[in-house]
Amino acid sequence: MGFEQLAVLKQQLEKEKQAKRAQSKPVAKPAHKPASKPASKPTAKPISKQASAPDSKPVAKPPRHPRPAARPAAPAPVAVRSKPVDPVVLTIGKLQKRFPKAFPKNPSPKVPLKIGIFEDLLAHATELALSETELRAAIKIWCRGSRYWTSMVEGAIRVDLSGEEAGRVSPEDGVRATKLEEGRLARVASKAAAPEKTAVPESAAAVENAPVAENAPVAEKVAVPDSENVAD
Repeated sequence: MGFEQLAVLKQQLEKEKQAKRAQSKPVAKPAHKPASKPASKPTAKPISKQASAPDSKPVAKPPRHPRPAARPAAPAPVAVRSKPVDPVVLTIGKLQKRFPKAFPKNPSPKVPLKIGIFEDLLAHATELALSETELRAAIKIWCRGSRYWTSMVEGAIRVDLSGEEAGRVSPEDGVRATKLEEGRLARVASKAAAPEKTAVPESAAAVENAPVAENAPVAEKVAVPDSENVAD
């Protein structure tokens, strides 16, 4: 075999080798690029049109509901002026506290006091912190009114400051007390029969406290209205 034939044979063999090599190699897959990872930092929020456009009109706010009208302040309480207490009533109150058997509180009935009870009270003036004038006014007022006059019954026991027996009511004093009580009832009836006339208000102090026969006969000359609520 000549050299030319050998050269042709080598070329054929070389081509066959190359063809086998090409068949034996795997087909290369196309390379795919990995998707890009999201950025770790959050993306900034888009700027609103309202912020980017300063000339744009602001969004209208919802209407506010009107507030309820404030309640009117309560009127200040009107101060009620208390009536001044009659000093005689205060004096009688002291006597009732110190000598309850001689000066009982309403509704207990009064009792006839001994003749000369005023002198006995003067001995206690310092203790009671009362003057002679205050004691005299209190005795005069106490010994008047229905509660006292009705106790002045003939033969009733008179008592001293401690409530012990100190004499009896004489017939004369009993008659005077009865007349004074009848006069009081007549005045009350006349006022009730004539309501159109202005009635003079009866003083609580002047009712229970008027002179009656303690150091003198039942004081018929002193016209003092009756009362049942003096220092009770």
